[in-house]
Amino acid sequence: MGAAVSAWLLAAPFAAAAHQDKPDAAPLNPNEDPFTLVQPTAEAMATRVDKHYNSVHALELSFVERYTGAGMERNEQGRLLLKKPGLMRWEYSRPHGKLFLIDKHFAYSYTPGDAQAQRIPVDKLNDLRSPLRFLLGKTNLAKELDKLTVTYDGGMAILRGVPVGMEKSMSQLELTVLPTGAILSMRMQETGGAETRFQFYNENDKVDINKDVFVFTPPANVKVVDGLPPM
Repeated sequence: MGAAVSAWLLAAPFAAAAHQDKPDAAPLNPNEDPFTLVQPTAEAMATRVDKHYNSVHALELSFVERYTGAGMERNEQGRLLLKKPGLMRWEYSRPHGKLFLIDKHFAYSYTPGDAQAQRIPVDKLNDLRSPLRFLLGKTNLAKELDKLTVTYDGGMAILRGVPVGMEKSMSQLELTVLPTGAILSMRMQETGGAETRFQFYNENDKVDINKDVFVFTPPANVKVVDGLPPM
């Protein structure tokens, strides 16, 4: 072996050590860049969702909903409106006229053709759409979901957990999250085996929503009764 080669081999470990001391060789911080090869914790990814939704005051989304359970399958779609603090409106185009609305204090549920619309206080709500209530105030997703975990599929994060307070009715909530922190889809598994999926698209956070759309006005001859909204 030549003298020059031997000298290079002896110097190489010291050169590598010197390089590792440089700032640009420091380990990546997953909280700063969660979509690098160093993947973030579930809590870090939940924080990215928090930042996305805490920065908006009103939101308009299109959605597709699919329910499977008890030997049946139901496909629906419509528009979701959110306005802080505490306002939510699921306005269905299929079936036309179906409505689920939260006006801060009460949740209302109505299906066309029914003689009654049901009302329940928000603090007693146990409906599959209610997990999105965390988008209506100061979001802290890590506290909303128990047993929080994360996996990755390409550039998307899959967050899974059990909504706090809904353990008896829901075994798991799954959120597919884009790099921006926006929720692309939501999947809920009930303890009885039924499953509901929501796909969201056409997100618009520049929309100006009048508060009047969150006031429930029952159709003619429809009576509002207290009870649980249908699943």
